[in-house]
Amino acid sequence: MTTALGELDLLLTDHHVHSTWSDDAVSAPMENLVAARDTGLASIRMVDHVRTTTTWVPGFLAEISALPRVEGLEVLTGVEAKILDASGRLDVPDDLVVGAGGVDRVLIADHQFPGPDGPWSPRRTLEELAAGLPAEDALSILVTATVRAMERAGRGQLAHLFSLLPKIGLHESELLDEHVAAIADAAVRTGTTVEVNEKWRCPGPRVVLQLAAAGVTLVGSTDSHEATTVGRYSWVAEAASATRLVGTR
Repeated sequence: MTTALGELDLLLTDHHVHSTWSDDAVSAPMENLVAARDTGLASIRMVDHVRTTTTWVPGFLAEISALPRVEGLEVLTGVEAKILDASGRLDVPDDLVVGAGGVDRVLIADHQFPGPDGPWSPRRTLEELAAGLPAEDALSILVTATVRAMERAGRGQLAHLFSLLPKIGLHESELLDEHVAAIADAAVRTGTTVEVNEKWRCPGPRVVLQLAAAGVTLVGSTDSHEATTVGRYSWVAEAASATRLVGTR
């Protein structure tokens, strides 16, 4: 079977699925598990939002661990945290365990711009750009903070990479090849996976192609907040095909 390299794998994974442990999601972990089974996924990552003040991670892990096993379906865990500042500091609890006995991965999210003095809202970032912050400098700050966050996370996954850009009036096309290469190099070096995100339609085909060519592990992601969308892809399939990297399965 010939397919775009990674396309088959992307469509069989959903590595960003929220549950009622997040305050903006509506489906319980069991509902997400059933949806993943019914969609024919090979792998699902149950993920919920954390902050430095979060205390419920052990309860979340206990609930996921107690789910019934589904033959052929790998169930993984994660927490999603925003990058707090230009140093790559992450909004995670101090006692978070990653690896054995804890979550499998930390999802690194660009929910806000990682400013030198803390997270900037999109509105603040737009004001800084209007006041003279060059777009190329803003992109470099974002990329550098993302690289530093990967180094801090240990086992990370980049969530909806570059989804922030449209919110601050920028576009992936403004990224230099050097920016994408820095992300790719850090991802390979730190073992960070990068999701191709259905909800936010990012990263785009150009970035996906460059990451894949550098050997970055890519996974599919719906960023689902309800079970009906788990493993349901249209844009991700198009993005994978558009890379035109052909392999044999």
